[in-house]
Order: sequence, then structure tokens, then C-alpha cells
Amino acid sequence: MSDTQQKVNLLGLSPAKMEEFFIGLGEKKFRAQQMLKWIHQMGESDFTKMTNMGKPLREKLAQVSEVALPEVVYEDFSKDGTRKWVMRMPGGSAVETVWIPEKDRGTLCISSQIGCSLDCSFCSTGKQGFNRDLSVAEIIGQVYVAAMSFHEAGERRGGKITNVVLMGMGEPLLNFDNVVDAMHLMMDDNAYGLSKRRVTLSTSGVVPMLDKLGDLIDVSLAVSLHAPNDELRNTLVPLNKKYPIKVLMESVNRYLGKLPDKRKATIEYTLIDGVNDGLEHAKQLAQVLRDTPCKVNLIPFNPFPNSGYKRPSNNRVYRFRDALIAENYVVTIRSTRGDDIDAACGQLVGKVEDRPRRSERYIKVVSLDNPQEGQQL
Repeated sequence: MSDTQQKVNLLGLSPAKMEEFFIGLGEKKFRAQQMLKWIHQMGESDFTKMTNMGKPLREKLAQVSEVALPEVVYEDFSKDGTRKWVMRMPGGSAVETVWIPEKDRGTLCISSQIGCSLDCSFCSTGKQGFNRDLSVAEIIGQVYVAAMSFHEAGERRGGKITNVVLMGMGEPLLNFDNVVDAMHLMMDDNAYGLSKRRVTLSTSGVVPMLDKLGDLIDVSLAVSLHAPNDELRNTLVPLNKKYPIKVLMESVNRYLGKLPDKRKATIEYTLIDGVNDGLEHAKQLAQVLRDTPCKVNLIPFNPFPNSGYKRPSNNRVYRFRDALIAENYVVTIRSTRGDDIDAACGQLVGKVEDRPRRSERYIKVVSLDNPQEGQQL
């Protein structure tokens, strides 16, 4: 191997690509299963400790490949048990990952891009601008870091992470291939072994890619709707100008129709005081969702600097919920978790080298050089 040839990072190989890698080395397919278990279940990155592989193979692996892990530069714990990690990526930007414990499960919220290009008006991530897509290794690396934080390297990983949601920084369907490979790893029995019902992709509605998704994988789906009509959604979610609500919901129905089992989409709806939280909005939403198998997750807005928006009162939230329940919808209200460490929904901001320079107008974020202080990007 020449000095200029880059080693393959095995952390980011999907099960199928791991098999291709070992076949390319002249090895049998079962070596891929062994490697997946070593990396994702045992947390092992040192080839010399992979004792069920012969010494010549281990030496060959060291020459052509590596297991390059994310660099964790900041970790914080909320008083409610929520954990947040900030991971620095090549180029200096960083992403945030959050683990939320509940009575019967532990949900990990991961990012798919550094920043986001969609510029939704109520989301702090979008106000930083967009830098780049995350690689498969950088996406699955977030799951790896969280999973391994609960045990020592070399021990079999426990079941602290029961659910993974792609609801962090970025629009997953705009990083399509890498996200699909990462989700295959999450669900592979030799890696994280998560049920397809427990891996959820959240999208603002990139319709062509959503149509493609159902042909490749059958994860659960969440839709960031946030408005019941096109005029309002054009303001809150500018992507709506390209894929309006009717077109989006038709695509959601097509996706659900491809699933081998009966599942409902989760409709994410951020309630913003005086903007989209009126009874008239609830009635419009009930009509929009009439033909889609779904449940509704209401998210009271989490304030961030210079957003111009406010969180609605509890009474307005409950009134909106009750109006939907009266229309026979299953409705939940997302409880705010981790807001004392800026880990609540819409507060993940990381640190982004902003290509569109959008962040100059916004956002105080954790400084990676001094996590106790904020800095203006």
C-alpha cells in the first residue's frame, strides 16, 4: 500500500460493503460478520485484539484499513438523565448527539449533516447554515460513541439504546446514500440489532428521495410538518415551496404503502405562540391528515436567541391537543428534555463552518475550545 493511499475506515462500512471489503482481500464473507461484531458490539478498534482472526489477516487489515472513531470534545449530563455529546469532525466543525432516557426505553437523537441547508425559521440548527454531509462513519459513529459510553471497550454492549431517531442536525434525505447505509448498520444483528420500528427517519419532505427510500429500507417515518396550510408552511419550512403539503402527504402515503407491516407516520408539529397554534390551525391539520395513517407529536417551541418566536402557554398547547383528539387522532406532547444543557428539540447547534454565512445573524453556541462559554459564530 502506498503512502498516499488512504486506509478504509471499517467503522463506516454497511454489512454489504463489509462483505465486499473482505472478499476483495481474498477472505470469506463470514469475516464481515466477525468484524461488525468486534466494532459495533464489542467496541474494539485494535486489530491485534481480534483474536478469532489469524495473525496474517490482522496484519493485512492494519496495512489497508482502520477503525477511526469520532473525536468527542464535550459531554454533558442533564439533571433529568439526558446526555449530550459534541463530536468534532474533520474540518473543525462539530455535531451534537443526544440520548434521552425514559422508563421503558432510551432514545438516541443523531445528526446526518453538519448544519442544515433548509433554513426552517424556528430551528436553531438551520440558522447556522450548512457545511457538508456526514459520512457513514460519522453518522454511525454517533451511535457507537453513545453505545460504548455505557460500558468498557471489549465488553459486549448493553441495551441502553433501544431507539434511534434521525432528528438531529440536517435533513437526512439530502444525505441519502450515507443515511441508508448507516440505518442498515443500526438494524443489522451483527451490529446494533435495532428493530425497523425503532429506527426513525425524520424529514421535512424531500419528496423524490422519500419515494426512493421505500424501495431500499423500511424504517419508521416522521414528517416535520409544523403547519396545516401552504401559506404558513412556506414561511416556517421553505422547502414547502418546492414540495407543498398535498404533494408531501401523497408521498408519505406511498411510503407507508410499501411497508410490509401496518405502521403510522409520526407528524411532528412545533407549536409556536400566535403563529400556528390556534384552533383554526388544529382544524386545518385534522383535515390535511385525514387520509394518512398517523399519530401527531406536538412540540412546544424551545426558544433560542434571536428567533423572534415564543413558546405557547400550556393552555394553548392543551387546547390544540384536545381539538385533534376530538377528531380521533392519537396525540402526544413531547416533554422538554435536556433543555438545561441545550439538548432539547430545535436546540442542537454544534459548531458549523457556515458556507452560506447564515449564522452571522444568529445563535450562541458551545465553544469547543472553552465549553463553559458561548461564542458567536
